[in-house]
Amino acid sequence: MSGKHIIKLIVTILIVAMSVSYLVPLEDQDFGDYLRKNSEAPELLEILERAEARLAEDSEIASLYMAVKAIAKEDRIDISEYFPQLILESSIQNVDKRNQLVLNELYTGSKAKLRKGLDIEGGISVTFQADPAEFANASDFERRDKLSKAIEIIEQRVNTYGVSEPVVRKSGEYRIEVQLAGVSTTENPDLIDTIGKPARLEFREVHRSIDARVNPNTPIGYERLVKVNDDGNQIYEDPHYVKRIPGLLGKNVTNAQARPEQLGSYYYVSIDFDSDGKQQFADLTSTLAPRNSQERGGQLAIVLDGKLQSAPVVNEPITGGSAQITGNFSRREAESLANVLNNPLDIRLEVAELYEVGPTLARDSIDSGVKAALIGASAVALFMLIYFMVGGLVALISVVLNITIVLGTLAAFNATLTLPGIAGIILTVGMAVDANILIFERIREELRNGKNLKAALVGGFDKVFSTIFDANVTTLIVSLAMYTFGTGPVKGFGLTLAIGVVVTMFCALVVSRLLMELLIESDIMKKFTTLSILNNPKIDFLQWRKVVFAISWCVVLMGVVGVYMKRDSIFGIDFTGGDEVTVNFVERIDESDIRSVVVDNDLGEVNPQYFEPVGGGIEVLKLQTAFKKGKEVVTALQLAYPTAQFTVEGESQIGPSVGSEIQLNALKAIGISLALILLYIAIRFEIGYGVGAVVATIHDILLTIGIFVLFGHQFTAPMVAAILLIVGYSLNDTIVLFDRIREELQLRPTTKLYSVINIAVNAVLSRSLLTSITTLLAAGSLMIFGTGVINDIAFTFTIGIITGTFSSIFIASPVFYFWHKGDRRSVESSHDVVPEYEWQAATKESE
Repeated sequence: MSGKHIIKLIVTILIVAMSVSYLVPLEDQDFGDYLRKNSEAPELLEILERAEARLAEDSEIASLYMAVKAIAKEDRIDISEYFPQLILESSIQNVDKRNQLVLNELYTGSKAKLRKGLDIEGGISVTFQADPAEFANASDFERRDKLSKAIEIIEQRVNTYGVSEPVVRKSGEYRIEVQLAGVSTTENPDLIDTIGKPARLEFREVHRSIDARVNPNTPIGYERLVKVNDDGNQIYEDPHYVKRIPGLLGKNVTNAQARPEQLGSYYYVSIDFDSDGKQQFADLTSTLAPRNSQERGGQLAIVLDGKLQSAPVVNEPITGGSAQITGNFSRREAESLANVLNNPLDIRLEVAELYEVGPTLARDSIDSGVKAALIGASAVALFMLIYFMVGGLVALISVVLNITIVLGTLAAFNATLTLPGIAGIILTVGMAVDANILIFERIREELRNGKNLKAALVGGFDKVFSTIFDANVTTLIVSLAMYTFGTGPVKGFGLTLAIGVVVTMFCALVVSRLLMELLIESDIMKKFTTLSILNNPKIDFLQWRKVVFAISWCVVLMGVVGVYMKRDSIFGIDFTGGDEVTVNFVERIDESDIRSVVVDNDLGEVNPQYFEPVGGGIEVLKLQTAFKKGKEVVTALQLAYPTAQFTVEGESQIGPSVGSEIQLNALKAIGISLALILLYIAIRFEIGYGVGAVVATIHDILLTIGIFVLFGHQFTAPMVAAILLIVGYSLNDTIVLFDRIREELQLRPTTKLYSVINIAVNAVLSRSLLTSITTLLAAGSLMIFGTGVINDIAFTFTIGIITGTFSSIFIASPVFYFWHKGDRRSVESSHDVVPEYEWQAATKESE
């Protein structure tokens, strides 16, 4: 084995080992067992025994975590002493703060590294209630506008905590429902308060001459506010008389950031003001600054939600437009404060309900999806082994390592695995299989040209490099645009896809090549044997370009018209909102059985979810239905399951979980990514290729949506990911063909553009069919064996596979041909550098 191979092997092993380490543990561990495993201190074991006893006896204690925390607080026990391996910030002297940080770290460590999303595993649901009195003098429009703004701000706050794809929507007239996955009120008890905190920031003057510590009489126009100080040993109060009317409000803050103090012993929050705020802050500090060297500067009170945070002395006017909020904050406290300051709420919200919820995806959909995925993966593996034999085994090893590295990287990013994320992984697997098929088909070409196996391997990888590079870079552009400009499921899909693209290139160009080289050099593989579905086809595809192009766009037009005609019925509850009925019961009925009753009675869409109050209580069933269908659904269930004794506890209307912002950002992300792809291809290839790729992608999106709607399906939140999946697949397929056209133009300097395109299409036809077969095996199994939304996604992706393969040949290529009016000289003149062909290089050498 050569030194180059050893280095590649070591790098691969290290990357895979690191990925596996991030994935372990695969399942959540019992919190008590985890503590015992990480500390053998007898005192800790005693605390755990007491905590377990209290948890069993006290119904108000929700978890072992809370019981341990309560005992440590009561007995002033420093938990960090039992876990010296955990390094805390040196400034944190307060025992309660230290215990909070230590227990949070331990709780996180006890959980599976790759968290599952709300749609797969459930999470917590909190409903915030706004005080109707705040809207007493507001119109309906103003009330709806304020609630919409509050929903937007809460989404921004939640995203700061790394929560993937939260559900934030209006519930009733004055309520906002928030569903979160991957977080826990046990792990982060202040999270709910932070999410709903108004964050009203004010800068006020402190009375210059009257000391609130000694003078009990509050001056007119002032109020007594108390700053609570904690030096680690004792807590004491520091009162001030603060002017009631603020000199500057937090609405003028443009940015707030948590920053460490120079020595890193504590954190503070730095804030920057807009232009009006800068001037007001300068005026305010000028008023407080000393007028001469003998005078002491006044104090500036920084008040947040009516509580005095700090009262620094102003020694000189501050004209830079920035300030600091200090208070010996831990990093977590400073980051939380900065987060709410960046997203201040105009209305005060109180927690009305707090539940643990089941997955938004029905259990039967999840189970059937897992089963279908296993069947599909097995079918793909079997096909690759039968068709490519030893090469197929190499491809499977590469794909398994690919998935392992992708999942490990997601875990390292603290990402949450959701259905859109799984869709991104499916596309990653498709790209990984496609890359290996490209490599193997190129090796076969080199062997047909008379090269030996080793030379064919080198030539095949060299020629396929640019194809794999361009296909993956264009997909990476899409994923980065989705991650940067998207929100919710769009952002989650973008992150997974971006990771998948990078890993796919590594596994295809490094791992697969390394395995093939080792097999050849060790004489294990003496010949590259595969089956064949096409042998040197010579089909004139372009002769049908006008007819097929016209028919295809007519079908697209029919789909667009169908979407318009059915516009009032094609969107599900995720997009439109609907009724939410809270139901009590005595017998739990499975979600799949509830759905069956609704389907049998033709009552439209229903999303059943079971809610259990945090800390224990009576479980309730919430039924989300289309508008004005809630009571009909309950009646149907009462008739179908009389022993369940369903009774309605309450009914309200809910807003969409896929809000207009997510929809707009999805369109924005797709639009920006297509524009960037056009630019990239114009630079890397030339503009005609870019136009062809963009037109083909738009064609595939519109055609897939049209067929989806014409078959009677409704759009739900996961369908956003399905459409994005098609964008990635379509682009990948088109770039492979265009890369071959570019190569054939260089290899055949005297051949007409018409013939070159046909030669290129025929050259990649075998690869296109093989890739379509493998991806259809996976998508087909999901469509046949999956249920619910899994079936919808599989149906959409199946259409996308067919349209993607079709459009590369009959849309992208003809558009490229039309753009250059059938003249290859137009293609060559578009390049920055005139191409040099092999015969020209040979002529120069002979001269």
